[in-house]
Amino acid sequence: MSKPRRSRVQGGWADPPKKKDVRSDMNRIKPPEVPIWTGKNIDQASSSSTHKFQYVQPSAEELQQKPSDIIINKGGVYDISEGNNGISRLRFFPDFLQREEADGYFAELYESLPWKQTTSVKNGISYIQPRLTAWIGDLPYTYSGITHHPDSKWVKPLPDIKDKIEDLIGYKFNSLLCNLYRNDKDGVEWHCDDEPELGPQPIIASISLGDTRNFELRKKPVPNTGDYSLSQVVRMPLKHGSLLIMEGATQDDWQHRVPKEYHDRDSRINLTFRVIYPAK
Repeated sequence: MSKPRRSRVQGGWADPPKKKDVRSDMNRIKPPEVPIWTGKNIDQASSSSTHKFQYVQPSAEELQQKPSDIIINKGGVYDISEGNNGISRLRFFPDFLQREEADGYFAELYESLPWKQTTSVKNGISYIQPRLTAWIGDLPYTYSGITHHPDSKWVKPLPDIKDKIEDLIGYKFNSLLCNLYRNDKDGVEWHCDDEPELGPQPIIASISLGDTRNFELRKKPVPNTGDYSLSQVVRMPLKHGSLLIMEGATQDDWQHRVPKEYHDRDSRINLTFRVIYPAK
């Protein structure tokens, strides 16, 4: 067998090809890095890192969660909370007035009550209330920088409505605050009826006439920090002819409102019967 011939290159003959040294290539291959969690001691394996995980017990505030909202759309007695001030109780009568009766009351009161739009003061700033009001009572009533002067004219059919409520609950009222929400753009912001003229833990009876509007309550924070982000909320659709009674610690421990809405609403009249005491 003849020897392999060398290839001729310019200026001489090329050397025959050399065999590849596999062992030298293997010496140059680095082994894969082993994850640190496979080591016996993670702290030693990651000695180059100065950051180590440390468990921190979450605070009580971080563990707190907002309670689920409560939806009330059926008649009954609802104790929505109980605390140092006592029980906060709602009594709801969704069909207190018959439809024809409620229709007649709405039509009469819409025309006969002395409706007016007032200006409130909040944090030193005056603004026009987004609703109309009327006050009936022998004594003045002041809230949010507004003073309603005495007006003893109980126009028809207010005495009939008042008698129906008093016969049901066995409690006598001497005053009435009327609200007219003209459409979905009208409402009333968060507040509680806790003025001194109302006395401690007042009973307030609220009749709804006209279009259905949502009524909401939210629990006051404890302690009273002003942070309502974790407050429980109660929602109630108040329809034509319904009666809601707030009593007990409801004004002490809860706020309420009628929010503005984002779809069309027709007019609604709200009659809130209450007792006003003479100023001391």
